[in-house]
Amino acid sequence: DTVAVFTGLALERSPNSIASQVRLSEREEEVMTCFERACVIAQIFLQELEKVNKSQLKGAPLLAFPRIYISLLNLFSIKRKPGNSFNNTHTRSIKGSHISSLDFELPYFLEAALQSAYTATKQLAELLLHSLSEDCYWSPLSDPLPEFMKKEDNAYICTTLRRKLQQHSGDNIYSPHDNVEEALLLLLISESMANQDAVISRAPDQKDDRAISLQSTSAVYDLLSITLGRRGQYVMLSESAHAVSVLRECAKLRPADPTVPLLAAKVCIGPLHWLEEGERFAKMVVGMGEDAGEFLAKGFLALGLTYSLQATDATLKSTQDDLHQRALQNLERAHHLAPEDHQIILYISLQLALIRQICDAIEHLQEALKLCKDDMNSLHLLALLFSSQKHYQHALDVMDVALAEYPDCFHLLFTKIKLELVHKGPEEALVTCRHMLHQWQMLYNVSQQSDSEKANSLTETVPVKKNNNVYLTLPDAHDNDSGSQRASSIAASRLEQAMSEITMQSSASKQGPIQLWTTLEQIWLQAAEVFMEQQHLKEAGFCIQEAASLFPTSHAVLYMRGRLAEMNGSLEEAKQLYDEALTVNPSGVEIMNCLGLVLNKLGRRNLAQKVLQDAVQIQSTSHKAWNSLGEVLHAQGKNEAAVECFLTALDLESSSPIIPFTVIPREL
Repeated sequence: DTVAVFTGLALERSPNSIASQVRLSEREEEVMTCFERACVIAQIFLQELEKVNKSQLKGAPLLAFPRIYISLLNLFSIKRKPGNSFNNTHTRSIKGSHISSLDFELPYFLEAALQSAYTATKQLAELLLHSLSEDCYWSPLSDPLPEFMKKEDNAYICTTLRRKLQQHSGDNIYSPHDNVEEALLLLLISESMANQDAVISRAPDQKDDRAISLQSTSAVYDLLSITLGRRGQYVMLSESAHAVSVLRECAKLRPADPTVPLLAAKVCIGPLHWLEEGERFAKMVVGMGEDAGEFLAKGFLALGLTYSLQATDATLKSTQDDLHQRALQNLERAHHLAPEDHQIILYISLQLALIRQICDAIEHLQEALKLCKDDMNSLHLLALLFSSQKHYQHALDVMDVALAEYPDCFHLLFTKIKLELVHKGPEEALVTCRHMLHQWQMLYNVSQQSDSEKANSLTETVPVKKNNNVYLTLPDAHDNDSGSQRASSIAASRLEQAMSEITMQSSASKQGPIQLWTTLEQIWLQAAEVFMEQQHLKEAGFCIQEAASLFPTSHAVLYMRGRLAEMNGSLEEAKQLYDEALTVNPSGVEIMNCLGLVLNKLGRRNLAQKVLQDAVQIQSTSHKAWNSLGEVLHAQGKNEAAVECFLTALDLESSSPIIPFTVIPREL
């Protein structure tokens, strides 16, 4: 095969003194035949090498992999870049020889030259997309097309060699059916290699490497966008900020397709929170009118959700009112076009709840529940609406129904704790906290078991058994007035037991998705709040310390540490912690409310007034912030202004849910 490679190179680089066009074509065929034969021989060698390595005892050194075979396998993709000139002979020969190189096992190829493999797969994908017609494609598992088989046996002598190649069989074997599918397969391999070899270090000496890594990865994603766009697979593109720019270009190419701007609006409204961009995409769908067909209702829904989210973010009361009105109008138009869509009715009910039209919201929500009686968000919103009317038992009954359908939903469980804390007392809420820790423990164990099974499926070796369990328990509350040293020591021992494993995990690397660990942080902080209601500050401190061991700089952790310090009488420490929490989350209304009250206690009333005025400007429906502002104004002797604040707080409190209505997700 080495002889075939150098023969092909020599023929290709020999002086061009042949005048006949027919002879030139014959030489090109001869050159490509040499390269093709060399690639097929290299594949046979790789498969034989694989068999020998698999037959060796575990732990024995694998046979060396000659570098020359890397060159054989990616010669075409490296040498023949899309910018170079290609004729039909080149393209057909590349199809006939190099594409078949995907039929062998890749591990040794990748281990020997990862960068060469990355370049080969990416550039071959470029060739498939730009230089190969779908008409001259044949599957790697099938024979060449008839017009190629008519060539002289000498030109296609490697056909016999190719038949010696081992073809793998099984249920999970994938073989592409056209050049686009094969390009997609190559690009997914390239993406995997690019992500594995990505440079993420922020060290100054890694600056050039970071730029190269970003450039190469972006090139792969650009090619993926082109490939998926050819097949209209826009849903697969809608996963990142890069997708928005891609979908914007796709919308230009297919201006009559409403699904493209709808997908873009979904990404903007959801994970990216690019509301102005989402509004533009939604208006593109609405602007199509009847041409959008059944998607016109979704366009109005997207526009209504965009305005609703913008109203939540707005700071001026007039702007909020205007955006809320626009949101409701567009949602009602969506409902008129799709009266049986329960999701649209849900969002109309939510919008009415946000502007505190509670009775109308309940009426619409009952209509949505008739269409889909077990919808989780509808049941959750109904419980919140009941809580805003102070019908806490009805709200708890609804939560029980929702949790019977969705027992593992932590959002529902958090709401249930809030309701129990108000209606049944902290003891009942602590029972639910313990249940949540148990649920989290089960989910964590399942995720660990799933990861272990995946790892076992990728290797034949028996994994080393590690103790990755996380043991979670709440401390037993004790009587603070008794001064029982024994109770304190029990709490301390429980603290050590619960933190032993989890601290080790968090200090190294938390296994599993980040959402799993943020949920655990929220559970600990919720338990701390319940203990604070009981005035069990040691137990609250234990829970906060557990949360801090996971995310020490979380604004929620800093906020709860500030509340604990305030309850312990350390006002300066509390102020400092609230300041740190606001640095992380500048729009945290609850943080601002507590900070304003602490500043008022410290005698800094002007600053307290400023902080609380900012709080009510950010969230004008926060009755706690209005009430705190009234207290500060009263302390300053501004009684008329204080009375106005107290009346506003009282009016808002009469329709305030147990937790804000905005906990219901607004997404397409």
